[in-house]
Amino acid sequence: MVMGVKTLNLWTYLIFYIFTVIVKIMAQKQKNLVIVESPAKAKTIEKYLGSDFRVLSSVGHIRAIADDKSSPNGKAIDPARGFATTYVIDPDKQKTVSELKKAAKDSDLVWLATDEDREGEGIAWHLCEVLGLPEKTTNRIVFHEITKPAIEAAIENPRKVDMKMVEAQQARQILDRLVGFELSPVVWRKVPGGKSAGRVQSPAVRLLVEREREIQKFDSKFEFKVSAIFTHAGKEIKATLDHSFPTEAAAKKFLESLIDAKFTVADVSKTPAKRTPPAPFTTSTLQQVANSRIGLSARATMTAAQRLYQSGKITYMRTDSLNLSGQFLSAATKFITQEFGEKYHQIRTFKTKSAGAQEAHEAIRPTNVTTETAGHSETEKKLYKLIRARTLATQMANAEIEKTVVKITTDSGATFEATGEVVLFDGFLKVYGERKDEVLPSLSVGDKLVGREITARQNFDRPPARYTEGSLVKELEKRGIGRPSTYATILSTIQTRGYAERGLNEGTEREAIELKLRSGKIARSIITEKTGADKGKLVPTDIGMTISDFLTDYFKQVVDYDFTAEVEKELDDIADSKLERNKMLSDFYGPFHKLVEKSDSIKREKVAEMRKLGTDPKTKLPVFARIARFGGVVQLGDGDGDDKPRFAPLPDGARIDTVTLEQALTMLQLPRLVGKTDDDQEITANIGRFGPYIKVGSLFISIKPPLTPFDIDEKTARQLYAEKLAFEKAKNIADFGDIKVLNGRFGPYVTDGKKNAKIPKDTDPKKLTEAAARKLLSEAPAKKSARRGRQAKR
Repeated sequence: MVMGVKTLNLWTYLIFYIFTVIVKIMAQKQKNLVIVESPAKAKTIEKYLGSDFRVLSSVGHIRAIADDKSSPNGKAIDPARGFATTYVIDPDKQKTVSELKKAAKDSDLVWLATDEDREGEGIAWHLCEVLGLPEKTTNRIVFHEITKPAIEAAIENPRKVDMKMVEAQQARQILDRLVGFELSPVVWRKVPGGKSAGRVQSPAVRLLVEREREIQKFDSKFEFKVSAIFTHAGKEIKATLDHSFPTEAAAKKFLESLIDAKFTVADVSKTPAKRTPPAPFTTSTLQQVANSRIGLSARATMTAAQRLYQSGKITYMRTDSLNLSGQFLSAATKFITQEFGEKYHQIRTFKTKSAGAQEAHEAIRPTNVTTETAGHSETEKKLYKLIRARTLATQMANAEIEKTVVKITTDSGATFEATGEVVLFDGFLKVYGERKDEVLPSLSVGDKLVGREITARQNFDRPPARYTEGSLVKELEKRGIGRPSTYATILSTIQTRGYAERGLNEGTEREAIELKLRSGKIARSIITEKTGADKGKLVPTDIGMTISDFLTDYFKQVVDYDFTAEVEKELDDIADSKLERNKMLSDFYGPFHKLVEKSDSIKREKVAEMRKLGTDPKTKLPVFARIARFGGVVQLGDGDGDDKPRFAPLPDGARIDTVTLEQALTMLQLPRLVGKTDDDQEITANIGRFGPYIKVGSLFISIKPPLTPFDIDEKTARQLYAEKLAFEKAKNIADFGDIKVLNGRFGPYVTDGKKNAKIPKDTDPKKLTEAAARKLLSEAPAKKSARRGRQAKR
């Protein structure tokens, strides 16, 4: 009996122990797992959800299309099998995927909260596939802003993964992969310096090239425009003549007729006018205005906007909708009336013009209109201020303007016109836009004016303006090329590929004639003005122009504007269940693949023909301009004889089709012997891929303006060489043969040329042993061959 009681007590204890363990495990198991795209977004969302929720990040895409070698039948994408696609987990995401799998297994419910666009939907589907989540039952939530009410509303209204939107994302990715992987090798073989061709980047380059050719062909004409400064009761009135003159002689004759002329006010008209606020920001308009107002590139704008979104300060930044939620309109109404008064408020709704825009989405706006500043960096703060001001302005009253036009006539019948503008009520200009009052003095019909100074100036017609990043985005959107999520990628890609670059040219001086009538005498002078400046504008490179011409000649489909826009529309149609994915892919791929197969017959020398500039008077050899691997060069000799041709880069601002023989001969003076070092090594000066430099042995030292390879002297070159040696000495901490310990931008590190390993802060790099260096290196990840972002390259 005693034994029985002891046994019973033992079993009771065991049951109680097991129960306690189970309770602890259950307590540790979190019921809900929310998966988002970015760690920053995860941190913000986690603040709004209770302890039952755990928020993790996929850090963008977790899978990519595989290489052909590791795919069935040697094809990652198999058109013959309905474009069956093999995906692999990104090597950089193996650890992330393992953590997500474990977290999903330990959770009762998984919520996929990736971004609300096509790419976000694709990521949600890949998460289902990799984590073993049934796509028909797994909760998919979306929100336009990261605020507590928005997150709670999303949790209360989940949906499932939209497979039609996923198919549209797959079609986009497959299409871009097929174009890139089949066309890029053709470009490498046939176009000197060609790096790649993309479905959307190529039409963008074509736009730049066509604009550049318009500028080159532009025939600038001139005319003489006349302006005047009149006075009345001690006040100035600036006016312009209502017509111009084709020649200097005609302009001078007119000024002579005004020497003793009388000037009378013939008419004064005042007209009320209104200025309305612009629409709220979409992705494209935000990029345009941020570029023109605060000088941000499209990529910098999107980076700052993404951070503001992830920290819950603005709504989703990839959108083409102009819609503003009722909740925001109410908040804006309250804020504007309290801050500025009832008369400043005017509720407005905006109609989205884009056919593919989703009205359920919103324009880019602040999540809390009362928050005046937001963001960590200065760029983020400036961008937030711009977004907030623009959004507030959309809900404010029109500005009321009074425009005044004064007509001034001479006794010979000529008419000058002076205009003024006064803001009677500033309305939305209180927060957004510039208020410019141009006040004219009080004048009445019949008033006599004094002509203090009348000027006839030679004005030249201006060629079409080169695109800025902002204006190129506007043009792409107008033509239906690309989508909100792709504009920044397009602009970044065409620049990193070397097909376009931001201009640095301040312009060249041009003379203009100015005739000035003052105190009854006409004085002629020559003034100078800048023309042809391209600073900050996007300028196509020689390689960009060559590759655009190549694609236009042999792959018109890829650079055709209407075709590219139609593809974007078809992707929208797939998402809307109006078009089958594989039909769209087949219709594109069949004709495209035939062009690729025919490309072997294209002659490389025909694609990039050399332009003969003339003959070198010293060597009697021909001089050419041509495309090389890294861009345009000039070449001395044709290589027909025993001597190899000599090459030199194009001078700044010159192109293959504009460089002159004189410029080429100057550049062919390089490399130039500058002198020798103290230890009798030659110092040569030249211009390379990354700019001007001097070279001593195998050491290259950059030359900074105003120095050039043509004028740097031996003394200066020796000084630069000494400074470089001192820098290299400080940089090299230790050398173990195949492994080195170096000082870098971010502190000391160990490298073997293939891998880098940061040295811990508590370790003295000068005392690091070879064994310790090798251990650090063995534990470090390999260098990434390419940065993988959220967006696939287009």
